[in-house]
Amino acid sequence: MASVGPYGVRPGHALITMVEPHPGHEYSYNRWYEDDHYIAGAMAMPWIYAGRRWVAPRDLQLLRYPADSAVASPVTAGCYLSTYWITEGRYDEHMKWTVGINRRLNRDGRVHHGRTHVFTAFHDHAATVYRDGAAGPRDHHALDHPYAGLVLEVVDAAGPERRNALLEWLRTRRLPGRLRGSAAAMVTVFRPTPLPGDRMTYVKQVEGVDTRLTLLWFLEEDPRDQWEERFGGLGEAVAATGLGRVELVAPFVPTVPGTDRYVDRLR
Repeated sequence: MASVGPYGVRPGHALITMVEPHPGHEYSYNRWYEDDHYIAGAMAMPWIYAGRRWVAPRDLQLLRYPADSAVASPVTAGCYLSTYWITEGRYDEHMKWTVGINRRLNRDGRVHHGRTHVFTAFHDHAATVYRDGAAGPRDHHALDHPYAGLVLEVVDAAGPERRNALLEWLRTRRLPGRLRGSAAAMVTVFRPTPLPGDRMTYVKQVEGVDTRLTLLWFLEEDPRDQWEERFGGLGEAVAATGLGRVELVAPFVPTVPGTDRYVDRLR
């Protein structure tokens, strides 16, 4: 695989997965993901070159909106978020590997079933908007740089024919204005892709592949700081354009690898 084909550094694709451990399984789920699945089910695979886990303790869950989210029901569901970058142009090869290894992990009893996939999708990169232009970390550094927080935003266009216009408005107007002078260093924007037909049965097929945009805001400060001033009103701004609707705005902080920090603060 390495002797031919793309081998650049851009995050051409991403796996973004938001998961809710079942009540009573919080510690066992976290230990399984930290000690096994993050490596065997992701980072050890070809063409994944960066990854990071994020967590939403209960106080962060309660900041989410809108209440009638099409992504999370209830909107507080999905207290863990994992994000991975995949080398541009290597999506198909990676998918063959990930389906194979996850079938093997499941067969070998190395899959934790006390969890629900709230929002799990592979994505194609659509845009990155930077607060500071050419200064600072690039998007391929984003999962390794010690950012203090992340906000997941999911926006659905009013129809497939409106998604390109929505993306252009976000890229050229809304995101530059919101980033200016803020604690967010960059926003990466992705388009979801359908999961393969031979995916694991406990992962539902991706919704909104023709209409949805997934945004990741990388923050240099805790998302709790000035939350309303910085992230309030995102839904109203999108709705006013007539281009779409914000379906989820959800803040997270990074997990501390190898630990159970925050597990006792999820409920």
